[in-house]
Amino acid sequence: MATTNEPDLNPGDEATPGTPGAGEDICEACSGSGKLSDGKSCPQCGGSGRVMRGIGGG
Repeated sequence: MATTNEPDLNPGDEATPGTPGAGEDICEACSGSGKLSDGKSCPQCGGSGRVMRGIGGG
């Protein structure tokens, strides 16, 4: 069975943690609460309230 050292990404993540030019941001889907209005865990951030975004200029 093959294993991978890659971290799990949530749908709202644009980069893996530690990627140069990326930083943690508040999830727009749940406003950082980790839950949606129906009380369920936010699927965009995996319930953490945070997503990884690309930062910097291009």
